[in-house]
Amino acid sequence: MCSFLNDLFCHFWCWVLKIFTNHNMDCTEDLTAIDIVTFITDELQQNYRNSSGPNKAKVFQEFLERWDSKDNSIAKVKALQFDFESDLDWFNVSRPLSIANLRGKVVLLDFFTYCCINCMHVLPELRALEERFPVEAGFVVVGVHSPKFENERTAANILSAAQRYGIKHPIVNDSKSALWRALSIRCWPSLFVLSPDGYPMLLLMGEGHGEFLHDFVGAALSYFDARQKIEHVSLPLQLSTDLQPASHLRFPAKIARLSNRYAIADAGNNRVLVVSESGVVEHKIGGLEAGFVDGNLLAARFNNPQGVTFLDEHTLIVADTDNHALRQISLQKGSVETLAGTGQQGNERVGGKLGQLQPISSPWDVAVFRTRDMDMSFHVDELNVPEKTIVLIAMAGTHQIWGYFPEGIIWWKFKKFEPRCCVSLIGNGLEENRNNSYPQNAAFAQPSGLALSKDFLFIADSESSSIRKASLVDGKVMAVVGGDRNPQNLFAFGDEDGKLYNAKLQHPLGVAYNHSDHKVYVADTYNHKIKVINTETNVITSLVIKNQEDNSVLSFREPSGLCIDSSGKQLLVADTNNHTIHIIDLATLTARRFVLDFNQLTSSTSEIDAPLGAPRSSGLQLLKQLPLLKHSSSTLQFVIKLSPELKYTPEAPQKWTVKRISPTLELKQTNGVLSDGKCTLQVKRLKPVEDSKDVLAIEFSLSLCDAHSCLIKRFSVSIDSEAAVAGEDGGTLNTEIAITVNHSNISL
Repeated sequence: MCSFLNDLFCHFWCWVLKIFTNHNMDCTEDLTAIDIVTFITDELQQNYRNSSGPNKAKVFQEFLERWDSKDNSIAKVKALQFDFESDLDWFNVSRPLSIANLRGKVVLLDFFTYCCINCMHVLPELRALEERFPVEAGFVVVGVHSPKFENERTAANILSAAQRYGIKHPIVNDSKSALWRALSIRCWPSLFVLSPDGYPMLLLMGEGHGEFLHDFVGAALSYFDARQKIEHVSLPLQLSTDLQPASHLRFPAKIARLSNRYAIADAGNNRVLVVSESGVVEHKIGGLEAGFVDGNLLAARFNNPQGVTFLDEHTLIVADTDNHALRQISLQKGSVETLAGTGQQGNERVGGKLGQLQPISSPWDVAVFRTRDMDMSFHVDELNVPEKTIVLIAMAGTHQIWGYFPEGIIWWKFKKFEPRCCVSLIGNGLEENRNNSYPQNAAFAQPSGLALSKDFLFIADSESSSIRKASLVDGKVMAVVGGDRNPQNLFAFGDEDGKLYNAKLQHPLGVAYNHSDHKVYVADTYNHKIKVINTETNVITSLVIKNQEDNSVLSFREPSGLCIDSSGKQLLVADTNNHTIHIIDLATLTARRFVLDFNQLTSSTSEIDAPLGAPRSSGLQLLKQLPLLKHSSSTLQFVIKLSPELKYTPEAPQKWTVKRISPTLELKQTNGVLSDGKCTLQVKRLKPVEDSKDVLAIEFSLSLCDAHSCLIKRFSVSIDSEAAVAGEDGGTLNTEIAITVNHSNISL
């Protein structure tokens, strides 16, 4: 939610500060402490970007030395006093924290709000930092939840979001945004870094600072530890538990139907369920632990899948949100494959690459549209011209609607789309509520739900709190209900029935079109309501839904998915934070629980779920034992050997990333691309330790092709080491680790 305009403002303000400093004017008296932090952060990042190799370390060294010197330019920053308010709700700790409690740590305050897609994008970067620099090493992340919507002030909803997104660091519910205002924070997310003395050192806005933060935190810990300012102690961390136990479902998201079968995106369990109309679970695809693995239904893994739809009776399309990928499940073949996305977040606003070569960003929902090819060629029987398939994608991360074209087609304005290409269709990528006759001039704000009528695509545009529609004839985008006439006003939310802009919603995530009565049903998520739109008048009305058993009013908690049954007379609702699905009779507005029967799954259709406490994996894990801790330095060369039928996909980067490393080891480089199928790690031992398990883990992501198709192979190699005895130095270790990759197996 750190929008383009916010970024412009931030850069403009830094430019103003530079004018003052370049003219040697003493203007610090007129600047706030946060203005100074903003300026020195921008200056440090520019120096970092303009340096290479050892010079980067020098840039950090000079910056950090300022905090021990009598630098008058930062005197106002060092004098700044702030703290968390008392009596706030805390999560993942056994007692509240204070800035004084955090002295002796390099602290990163993550100002976030849980609806914000940019804030979600930052979480993997923070998780990687926490794995590399644990609390005992002197680094801690504290989430400062500063709400946008009224619904986000509630502690129970924040706790549900923390569990949904796997946040394990401390979080404080700053429900009145007191610390936000005290520090003049301007946008979500904002990352505020404190020194071990509690001085604000950096203010980073928006996402994409992972590499810079990794290098900065490493340098800061080394610098302050050498000056005995780091406290190598733990904090009162305690993972917060559910307010109520989850059932077999955990944060269910979208629901899809074809004929008498349903598909459910069971997001919190990182899997997709295929269910009969009577509730019998026929397939569980994916596992409890997140991952990004193609293959058979038992081995495949997803990461927080939000959207799902049927391509045909035996094929499903999945918006695999946190894997930033479009996946396909074939029930007939018993397999899962990736259609688009690399597994890493993309930032492109245009697209057009084929399949897995095209990076995408947080797809949240999918819908299948079929239309005839506009090739202008002559057909003897125009009525029998076959229709072609387009998979429409709500690309929440770039605020657009994208399309994936399995067969290729000539479509709007006779533009040709190649088979398997994935491309932006509607929206310019700016975060706005802008309607327009030209699809590329329209703008969305985190589109999160899709529903198809005959000629229109209805869109739940969550951050503008509106429902919009796009013509499937020419791409024209129009208002339906909610939001504001001012396209830049993303704070026009509330809970009011009415027409067009007079109606107010709060962060709607789901829509469903009923072909029986031509109405659109809306999951008004943060109002905890189901509403219905008359598509002829653009008037929305709240539904009062009662329990079938006792006639009490049904209480939803952030419902996010809707689906009309085959008769058009019942509505299925994914009551996300209640971990439940309800079936609502649209005539009587009474609801009953949709009970799922998992007992009839056979061993061939039921996967073995990984234990909840197991480490996260994004694919196959290989184990290698090497005496790294017995040598002062080591050179590890990983060599990938492909089987004859496989080759590397041209132009696709073959990536490697160090996912975990013991605090006693140091690397010069933690990520890169393979060169001729090889990568080399230079490992330095800092000091011997007793713990010898899992000292290093490196993940490989390979884009490969054979004669018929392309595929991604993702796997990691974990290295165990025997602990070194005090005073022991085995010199230098040089070793080659060969990894063989074929279609069905990866081995050392």
